[in-house]
Amino acid sequence: MNRAVEVSVVLPAYNEADTIEQTVEVTLTTLEAFLPAGVFEVIVAEDGCADRTPEIASRLADEDERVRHVHSDRRLGRGGALEYAFRQARGETLAYFDTDLATDMSHLEELIESVRSGDYEFATGSRWVPGNTADRPAKRGIPSKGFNTLVRLLLRSELRDHQCGFKAFDRAALLDVLEDVEDDHWFWDTEVLVRAQRSGYNVREFPVEWTPKGDSKVDLVRDVLGMGSQIVRTFWQVSVSPRIDRRVSAVAGTVLVALALMLMTTYLDPGEVWANMRSADVALVGVAAVVYVFSWPLRGLRYRDILDRLGYRSDPGFLTGAIFISQTGNLVFPARLGDAVRAYVMKARRSVPYPSGFASLAIERVFDLLTIALLAGAVVLGMVATMSPAELQSAIVGAELAGGQEQAGRTAMVVAAGVGVAAIAATAVIVLSARSDRNHVRSVVTRLSSDSYADYVAGVIERFVGDVQTVASDRRAFALVGTTSLLIWTIDVLTAVIVLLAFGVELTPFLVGVAFFAVSVGNLAKVLPLTPAGLGLYEGAFAIIVVGLTPLGGALAISVAVVDHAVKNLVTLAGGLVSMAWLNVSLTTAVEESRDRDEVEVPATQDS
Repeated sequence: MNRAVEVSVVLPAYNEADTIEQTVEVTLTTLEAFLPAGVFEVIVAEDGCADRTPEIASRLADEDERVRHVHSDRRLGRGGALEYAFRQARGETLAYFDTDLATDMSHLEELIESVRSGDYEFATGSRWVPGNTADRPAKRGIPSKGFNTLVRLLLRSELRDHQCGFKAFDRAALLDVLEDVEDDHWFWDTEVLVRAQRSGYNVREFPVEWTPKGDSKVDLVRDVLGMGSQIVRTFWQVSVSPRIDRRVSAVAGTVLVALALMLMTTYLDPGEVWANMRSADVALVGVAAVVYVFSWPLRGLRYRDILDRLGYRSDPGFLTGAIFISQTGNLVFPARLGDAVRAYVMKARRSVPYPSGFASLAIERVFDLLTIALLAGAVVLGMVATMSPAELQSAIVGAELAGGQEQAGRTAMVVAAGVGVAAIAATAVIVLSARSDRNHVRSVVTRLSSDSYADYVAGVIERFVGDVQTVASDRRAFALVGTTSLLIWTIDVLTAVIVLLAFGVELTPFLVGVAFFAVSVGNLAKVLPLTPAGLGLYEGAFAIIVVGLTPLGGALAISVAVVDHAVKNLVTLAGGLVSMAWLNVSLTTAVEESRDRDEVEVPATQDS
């Protein structure tokens, strides 16, 4: 019988104990009405169910040789379960439909014969093409139309209904397309159809009679977070990434740097800065830049230690380049989108999964903020010990700056205080939660969503949180990363101190302490993306503290802050441009390389 099987129908089943037996019976009856005996099989793709579905599926397989049961010990996701079952199928024509039988089974012959005849490689029923009969309530129809419109618009699909659970495939064509399909849950069949069209396969969409079964509602996790993010991800991969080659990467890098330089002119007058620098010691400004450069290899070493604790090894040179590129992006793009660039580069070039990539970034940010907050806090304690509270408050709040920077400075102070407190609180929560066995992630996610996709999203978030806690719970790793962070930000402060020297400021221990405080608060103020790269906020915070606590005038304080920030940004831009050229961060190349490095995780399965 095995060699004679031509058609394999897969029934995706998750907790379908009440309906799966009837669905299998209806499927067998419908198939035997138009196919010869022995040429078809029905596979129950049971996806880590928590009810009696596995027992029922196994019994049905034992009772009828036309029925098979493919079991998974853990949740693979709807798409993952379908894909695994299709790979175990024996037929050359593959099909699946939802087990609630919402699509009228009178269309099954048309679906299967569309592919079996050789006229099409893919076929799908549709509730939106002319000629269909579908009773779709507004709460189902409006989200569905919105989703399909986005897919048609962004992914250039010619189909009207990508989600109808009634599809057939040519085996060879499907396996070819699956090489590029990444989703393993609700977006799986949409991505299959989009990539099939992009690959030039013939896809048929035909109208079906469809009746909704059970209740449905717009689900926050599945529909917004899940589907939306998958549309954006697929758009990037099929529409943007293929157009990025070595030449485009070089041009984009140059444009990125030019944009950053243009943005820098929004907070400084090049002529004024040049005039100030002419009065300053240019050699010392150069020394400040060289000193700041030394903080970047330390960033690479720290990132290596974080990734190493998470189980991913990489060389510090590559990691330093990746950080340069991401920080250059953060100078230009809003909301720190450069961090997403780094996560992509790490996924493509070093096979670090996105949850772990973003977790490593979060760990880095937490240590940055914690270190900066502690530096600022230590200086404040010293000042409190030597100044009265009234003097300290008057010095900071009452400072008047040249150039109308008072409001920016006060805003920066408020932001910095909030970020500092949040950083310390976040660190405490992470450390305490790392020592607890309780899992709050899944309970929170499932409160937002009643859909099974919530399990998938909860798993991703749990992996993210687990990676963060892995470093937080390791005392050696915590101390190592913390020490490196302290060195990085000490160099950041020393850069500002050297710039002060370049302007002829006589240094005293108190002034060095003020510099630590000013730089720390300025960097804390930059965390919130209120302005590109924190332009204006850093300068305002730095100057308002220096003016309030030292005899230096407002014009000089602002000049020092502008030059200090400009030196750091220029080093970042130069490093970003060199790193893009050195690493050749072409996203197309990165994706190709990632395929060679990715390890395939084989799920625990059994076939009855």
